[in-house]
Amino acid sequence: MTLHPGSASTPGRTIGVIDLNADVGESFGRWQLGDDDALLPHLTSANVACGFHAGDPLTLRRTCALAVSLGVSIGAQIGYRDLAGFGRRFVDVPADELAADVLYQLGALDGIARAAGGRVAYVKPHGALYHAVSRHPDQAQAVVDAVVAYGGLPVLGLAGSVFLSAVADAGLEPVGEGFADRAYLPDGGLVPRSRAGAVLTDPVAVAGQAVELARSGAVRSLCVHGDSPGAPALASAVRMALEEAGLPVGAFATT
Repeated sequence: MTLHPGSASTPGRTIGVIDLNADVGESFGRWQLGDDDALLPHLTSANVACGFHAGDPLTLRRTCALAVSLGVSIGAQIGYRDLAGFGRRFVDVPADELAADVLYQLGALDGIARAAGGRVAYVKPHGALYHAVSRHPDQAQAVVDAVVAYGGLPVLGLAGSVFLSAVADAGLEPVGEGFADRAYLPDGGLVPRSRAGAVLTDPVAVAGQAVELARSGAVRSLCVHGDSPGAPALASAVRMALEEAGLPVGAFATT
């Protein structure tokens, strides 16, 4: 595993609290994805789907209520309007339309979260949008503009990415993220899911990568994908490994 260029730890840099997040609320109707009930207790932040790439209103309401009951921070997992492709297909959407889509998703999830006694505390792009905002400046700016228009929230993104630079330039709080259960390319990007070995499923390997990323000082948050095989066990292994390594675990944004 290679960290993103420029993300190596700085000598003497203090490693702060490490957040552990996962994508949840992605079931839709009778189609169930992941085991959110078993996964959420291990997390400090929950990236809750907003209905565009996954998640129906009842699923989102139940997920937010469970997150609030567990003291887990709620983040808006914004994505392309792409239920059929689970938000993992690039969509060449105009910037003004994308900004409106992001605002729509933020407002919808925040309303559901507030009804459960919480609120949306941060934003994280999902899937293809997560990668597109580092390659398509117009789409990156559209996401940033929507978050600013909503009043400003911390934004979770790939550590060292140009997207997080745009987030910071807009006066928003950038939060660098690393992936415990994904293989990395030499340039610091993620191995495409179409390639063998892109998703790590061995708890020992996932926990080891999580500790390495946390110790680098390059990330504030670590992600375990909620749709990965055995995600609850992976999240449990990561949290245990971080705590055993003396790395404090906690949310970067509170509800």
